[in-house]
Amino acid sequence: MRHILRIGTLIASCLLFSDTGLAQMEQHDHHEERLGTVTFPISCTPAAQAKFTRAVALLHSFWYEEAEKAFTETATIDPQCGMAWWGVAMSNYHPVWPTPYSPAELARGVAAAAKAKAIGAKTVREQGYIDAIAAFYNVEHQDLYTRARAYEAGMQHLTTANPTDDEAAIFYGLSLIAHGMSQPTDKTYAYQKQAAEIFNRLLKTHPDHPGISHYLIHSFDYPALAPLALNAAYAYAKIAPSSPHALHMPSHIFVRLGMWQETIDSNLKSSNAARDHAAHAHPGAVSFDNLHASDYLAYAYLQLGQDQSVRQLVDELAAIKSLDVENFAGYYAMASVPARYALERKRWTDAAALTVRPANFPWDRYAYAEAVTYFASGIGKARGGNPSAARADIEQLKRLQKMLLDQKNAYWADQIAVQIDAVDGWTAHAEGHEDVAEAALRKAADLEDLMDKSPVTPGSILPAREMLADFLLAANRPQEALDAYERSLKDSPGRLNALSGAAHAAQLAGDREKARTYFVQVGKLLATNTR
Repeated sequence: MRHILRIGTLIASCLLFSDTGLAQMEQHDHHEERLGTVTFPISCTPAAQAKFTRAVALLHSFWYEEAEKAFTETATIDPQCGMAWWGVAMSNYHPVWPTPYSPAELARGVAAAAKAKAIGAKTVREQGYIDAIAAFYNVEHQDLYTRARAYEAGMQHLTTANPTDDEAAIFYGLSLIAHGMSQPTDKTYAYQKQAAEIFNRLLKTHPDHPGISHYLIHSFDYPALAPLALNAAYAYAKIAPSSPHALHMPSHIFVRLGMWQETIDSNLKSSNAARDHAAHAHPGAVSFDNLHASDYLAYAYLQLGQDQSVRQLVDELAAIKSLDVENFAGYYAMASVPARYALERKRWTDAAALTVRPANFPWDRYAYAEAVTYFASGIGKARGGNPSAARADIEQLKRLQKMLLDQKNAYWADQIAVQIDAVDGWTAHAEGHEDVAEAALRKAADLEDLMDKSPVTPGSILPAREMLADFLLAANRPQEALDAYERSLKDSPGRLNALSGAAHAAQLAGDREKARTYFVQVGKLLATNTR
């Protein structure tokens, strides 16, 4: 009999596993927990199997903290279960999270991989899983890219050797997504499409698997591909509604398609679930999942002109003293929400007054998040008529860019390069150097066009090409401005500022039909305006 666990309604549910067909009951603290359906047979004891399968379901929804707890409990149940320590190591490996690992995460992962290797496995297949994650934690490979490719190669070998092991194929597909994301200038999305082929094939036989729908969203989280993931977006939240991340993930696609109310609804559910979990798991601390949802909420609210809702988020963030888990998404949101609130509303004085806070957070490990504040402050100062002060923010951005280059984090170093050029452009504009300003803003827009956004963010704090369009409109070059707005809207659809700018540019350019079309779209966005 195949080892099957339906992670669904757990009220007196029976879990079937092992060749004897014995039914075992596992009691969870989570009433009616729903995490999806996972089939991952291992050679550990039946009781360990039940705990392990639940842990894998948590892992597929990136609920890493809870997954690590469950895998550790698996090891306690069966001390000879090497796969339990594989799971602990996997819980500290975050393949699509674009951040250096914290020292604690890396230490736990290295230790767990070593324990898995020491205990070993009873089957060649299980040893393949252990060897793959051990390759990632090989200290001889210092850079993250090399270690990730070693893990990918291990999973490819495991999948080839075990063609009926669907879990191996799913984890291999996730490693391909990570490979694609490490090449942000590849607009063919070859690795992401290869991964999606795996997931779409397995979807037919595993329609309730949390990882398949989750990873399809990540595979297609790009402007040109987003419509292909709309069904997966709707499905994932229903498959694993107990997971805050599963409730949030559909909004990655909703944002790509300018579906603002759906983005809001998705992230309100995620935020509430994250708050509930943190209340009992980390009393007094704020969930990073809640903050991640807040960034997406702020972005969507601003496109509908619902500024007061964003104001509330800004106030909530200002009162935060600690997070439940040190996580890049939490720190990014701490910086991005107030920056968006000021810049999207063109409140240059408010933007200029932003500071990096709380000061006691480990911002040095999250330079790209810290950079958001200096970018917003620099834009605010430059557009508010204080170019000399803006240049001080440019120097801070250059300092952070160097930190990232030293860490060999080219993607985020380039993202900060876009910010530097944008602030430099508006600073030159404030100083009356219009040719220099335009060149800098065009440079920023061209560089940003070469890259895709990180999944940590719903979108740029301000899209560079949209800023170029703002400059061209202010320079009374409406047709060029309209072209720039329309190009920006292809990658960032439904943005209020871009649609409004396009409407005014079209009007000034004498294109009445386009002006009417864009004004109608703006009107629809603001139909429920609470500004």
